[in-house]
Amino acid sequence: MSMNSVHGSGNGGVAGANGGGVGGIASVPGNNGSVVNMEKRERIRLERAEGERNRVTESDALVVWFDTAKIATPSDCEGMLERVVNLAYTGVVLYPDNLAALAPAIPPRMLKVFHAERAEDLARLASLPLGGKDVVVASPDVQLLGKAAEMGHKTCFRAYVDDGDSLHESIAEGQRHAYLMIRFRDPTNIPLELVIATLQATRTVLVKEINSAADIDDAIVTLGVMEVGADGVMFSPRSHGVLSEFVSRLGRLERATVKLEVATIVKSVPIGMGERSCIDTTTLFSPTEGIIVGSTSQGGILCCPEVFFLPYMELRPFRVNAGAVHSYVYNFRNRTDYMSELRAGSPVMIVDRTGTARRGSVGRMKTEVRPLRLIEAEFQGGERINTIMQDDWHVRIFSDDAKPLNITELRQGDRVLGHPAQPGRHVGIKVDEHIIET
Repeated sequence: MSMNSVHGSGNGGVAGANGGGVGGIASVPGNNGSVVNMEKRERIRLERAEGERNRVTESDALVVWFDTAKIATPSDCEGMLERVVNLAYTGVVLYPDNLAALAPAIPPRMLKVFHAERAEDLARLASLPLGGKDVVVASPDVQLLGKAAEMGHKTCFRAYVDDGDSLHESIAEGQRHAYLMIRFRDPTNIPLELVIATLQATRTVLVKEINSAADIDDAIVTLGVMEVGADGVMFSPRSHGVLSEFVSRLGRLERATVKLEVATIVKSVPIGMGERSCIDTTTLFSPTEGIIVGSTSQGGILCCPEVFFLPYMELRPFRVNAGAVHSYVYNFRNRTDYMSELRAGSPVMIVDRTGTARRGSVGRMKTEVRPLRLIEAEFQGGERINTIMQDDWHVRIFSDDAKPLNITELRQGDRVLGHPAQPGRHVGIKVDEHIIET
């Protein structure tokens, strides 16, 4: 059975799925001139599959596959595969007609996924190292996948979704396999959201197949749908320019863990007037998230967002009253930004009490003249950090148990959450040099 017959008519989907009016049902022209059926449809109802998986804690384990359909040798498409195996891709999908030629070019770190169309295709795996037992077998044929499982292979159900019934079928079957690779006819991410919500607690790895080899936006957005995102994508450029842009943007999908330690307050004093900035982000903070801010490259303090009760003003759950304009804001890849350098659209690192970090973006920097306060803290190893913030009761930092501490009420001995770092920065990049900051 060919992939075309399984996947319908590609971008066109299954004939009649969104066809014209039937039996007096009104039809209207769509934006591109196509006819849109206005018939009322039955609501899709799904239930979450039970399991113990927490995808948030695994968010640094992206799955990125490359499809080798119509590639016969590693040098085809100007050596596209030869380049892919040296990039951030984690798996390659092979076919019966190119398995022998391409499999030797796939390094051991990458997963080999073999798309089988007939039961006899499975015999081809015996010629590979280890008898091909480390290869995942993918197919839309459930019976074939059953035979592959009997042979000791992990399996991947390959599904095409173009309506409610096929969505239900893909989820019901997909959760029986190690992987579910799914392609959607329609450009909306709503069906993907439904799959993520249903399977988020299961061990099934969800991979969305991107329809267009040039749609970088779809590939990147897929990894962030519903905040958790799909486990991965299969995005298969046939242009080196598209591949370069995709890999660049993939690298900016920052997911990391930041070292947080308990520090003890040694000083908290007013220092007069100065300019401070509020960082207004394009996301909403949870009550245990903040931004790390410090006056030196030795580290910073985890500053609270405005998500906690204030008696005289509304909450601003997108905002951190972050500190004086000279301050370092700690970012991904061991970089820092000066507060004064941040602009609308700048990336910022949002850090949870556990050190789990996610990427946010600046929506606005709000800078005003305010009274300032110097806060100094010391880690157990003797390293000292300080930050300068607006001297007002409603400005807060996190205690060691992630509770908000009003900075005007800080006392020596109070314990706070901070990030220790090795000193030495040049244009925000860590450099190895002897430096003293006071």
